[in-house]
Amino acid sequence: MQLYNDTCMACSQLITKRYSTSFSMGIRVFDEHLRPPIYAVYGFVRFADEIVDTFHDYPKAQLLDRFRKDTYEAIEERISLNPVLQAFQETVHRYGTERELIDAFLRSMEMDLHHHTYEDSLYQEYIYGSAEVVGLMCLRVFCDGDNDLYDRLKAPARSLGAAFQKINFLRDMRSDFDERGRVYFPGVDFTAFTPEDKLMIEADIKKDFDDALKGIVELPRGARFGVYLAYVYYINLFKKIRRAPATRVTKERIRVNDGRKIYLLFSSALKHSFNLF
Repeated sequence: MQLYNDTCMACSQLITKRYSTSFSMGIRVFDEHLRPPIYAVYGFVRFADEIVDTFHDYPKAQLLDRFRKDTYEAIEERISLNPVLQAFQETVHRYGTERELIDAFLRSMEMDLHHHTYEDSLYQEYIYGSAEVVGLMCLRVFCDGDNDLYDRLKAPARSLGAAFQKINFLRDMRSDFDERGRVYFPGVDFTAFTPEDKLMIEADIKKDFDDALKGIVELPRGARFGVYLAYVYYINLFKKIRRAPATRVTKERIRVNDGRKIYLLFSSALKHSFNLF
């Protein structure tokens, strides 16, 4: 059984590395015991997201419904023949991940099947379910049973997840609109995206980042650097997006190149070692 579990965890690790260089680099600097459960969380959320975002030639609603049922069966039975769900259910039971977080996440994935624009209340619900709860799942791992610490850091963890998601929305505006017909930001018309729209969104993201940093410094040391590194990567992406005109954001996917990421890794390590953030 240990061989099976290790193999399933390795599958989630491979998924993370293939889909996200930024998160992969962040996870690699966690303490060793924290890496497998965070890979498991990422593998789970990534596969659900792939169903609604890329499986265009297949019955997405049926596939997502099957994935939901398989998820809950895996958690209830403590076993799954799906390697991603096996790794995830192990993490759920080990760290006490709440059912409400999983429910909220899967509801948000389902929303992407039915909504192409998001007004205020729907937008907030989507941000919570698609991003904030993922931060809370990871926080459960970082706190490892320390419920007082978890309760204290819940709000900053939600803010960090929200900031990451909103930057993703800005970065992927063109592909979301062209390939999926989606515009996530309330009241924003992609075909007439203005500098004022962009400034309003950026002010909201900055507040999320400011709130998140207050929690990062309180994380257990084994998790702090990895989360801070992901924060630094996204802050740098945010700065590039802020410097770009609104018209550029709607025409291309702005990114941080790999060379810059390596530099950020070493500069962040130096700051972390001297508690300079």
